[in-house]
Amino acid sequence: MPMIEIHMLEGRSDAIKRSLLDAVHRAVLETLDVTPDKIRIWLQEMKPTEYMVAGRLASERDSGDIPRKS
Repeated sequence: MPMIEIHMLEGRSDAIKRSLLDAVHRAVLETLDVTPDKIRIWLQEMKPTEYMVAGRLASERDSGDIPRKS
């Protein structure tokens, strides 16, 4: 039973998250030749103040790949 865990910064829309989960699900189906009921995928979102890269919090970075909540 494949179990896939995805970690990412919060801030993306439900539609984007659904699209990601659907794509991962399809990839697992095609690659591992398992039935859909065997696949487990969960998404964990982190606040930018809870994730650090190279000594800098994501909240301190000026990067276009980190979604910001308005």
